[in-house]
Amino acid sequence: MEVYLDHSATTKCSKRAADMMLRLLTEDYGNPSSLHTMGARAEEYIKEAKRKIAKTLKAAEKEIVFTSGGTEANNLAIFGSVEANKRAGDHIITTDVEHASVWQPMERLKELGYRVTYLPVDASGAISLEDLDRTLEPGTILVSLIQVNNEIGTIEPICKAADLVRRKAEHALVHVDAIQSYGKLAVCPKKLGVDLLSASGHKIHGPKGSGFLYVKERTKIRPILFGGGQQKGMRSGTENVPAIAGLGEAAAELYEGFEEKIERMYALREYFIREVLKTEGVTVNGAKGRDCAPHIVSVSVEGVRSEVLLHALEGMGIYISAGSACSSNKPSISRTLQAIGLRRELLDATVRFSFSVDTTKEELDYALECLAKVIPLQRKYRRK
Repeated sequence: MEVYLDHSATTKCSKRAADMMLRLLTEDYGNPSSLHTMGARAEEYIKEAKRKIAKTLKAAEKEIVFTSGGTEANNLAIFGSVEANKRAGDHIITTDVEHASVWQPMERLKELGYRVTYLPVDASGAISLEDLDRTLEPGTILVSLIQVNNEIGTIEPICKAADLVRRKAEHALVHVDAIQSYGKLAVCPKKLGVDLLSASGHKIHGPKGSGFLYVKERTKIRPILFGGGQQKGMRSGTENVPAIAGLGEAAAELYEGFEEKIERMYALREYFIREVLKTEGVTVNGAKGRDCAPHIVSVSVEGVRSEVLLHALEGMGIYISAGSACSSNKPSISRTLQAIGLRRELLDATVRFSFSVDTTKEELDYALECLAKVIPLQRKYRRK
């Protein structure tokens, strides 16, 4: 039996999205900037994708900017907003548990002379609103927060944080990395009170190389790519129409019967946690219940290195991650696990199971059965 439980790394492209892309790669393959009929058809596919995505966000179509993925969306949000608002101040706030596509831009901004404050988190991975309150100042121009942590699944208090920013720092924009929350939670930028929101296609059964940035109307932001002036100058470059249309189709499909899908995922998550905790020396990291996303379970296994467990399960047809897939191929300890104060001996003994709307109880039962066999065996032969 083959069981894929690494959906936070990437998801299988849905048939609807793939069929749409094939049509645009082989039939309606015009350049949307061309003035002829084929160009006009291509442009209409882009408009339709905007309509579909805007509907899922309860946003306006003109507030959607398509990108090559979540990394570009995060970079555009951060560098674009800072460049547009640099006269208002030089202070930026983020957290200790951001994805590398936010963390690295922040490090670059520090090199450029900006002051960056990293908010700590508690043992569950959540920031303190009191810490945010103390950190905000008149010169704060950007607050960038991850909504769902990609390693442990904890949901940050975005709505309350955004309200606090509005009251304490009049020039600050609020950016949310929603790459792990879009398609897993009901994400509405206006209800959250944010100015910028990033999402990625391949996390929601769309194609790799697709994503978007929600930009609230009248938000001051400048482009970071220059050229032909596509997307009203905000993101130059010939649009990847197949990927954009595939992303729109995947988003529309995922949000059909959305509440029922999410409830089912939460039920599977609770079941998996309850069963996996029956194994001695196993702990689950992150927030509990509905304070955590429905698709991520971070598991620490005392006495078994994460890489060893990952490959042992792989040999049984089960695919998981040793932390974030964007950094799990590098020999470094997770910043998130360090930030939540995980015991030293568990830092390299933690793996991530992540589900999708297609994950079944039978798949989880097989994974649990294999874990119950593998963990005692690996402990028996662990290095003394």
